[in-house]
Amino acid sequence: MPSRGRHQSTSKECQHTIKKIEGLPGVVGVIIGRSYGGKSLGGGSRTGSVKIQRKQPGGLKAVTQTAKGLQELFIRTSTDDNDAVIEAIEKLR
Repeated sequence: MPSRGRHQSTSKECQHTIKKIEGLPGVVGVIIGRSYGGKSLGGGSRTGSVKIQRKQPGGLKAVTQTAKGLQELFIRTSTDDNDAVIEAIEKLR
């Protein structure tokens, strides 16, 4: 159960991007994490854009740009070949 007071929803643009990512081959699902507010966070990106931060066991750690800041994502993958998933996500931009 998430801790109280932590915002774990996202904007419509980000929801559309998440649905596209969930439809990619090799992706099991997307887990929405913490949201970090502030207009200065990630201000150079468009709303809904995704940036892969690193590979982790079981998936990819990423962030998406929201209208009010950044939203953490964990992209759960079914394969060890995360490079193919990363390439597919970059094509969504």
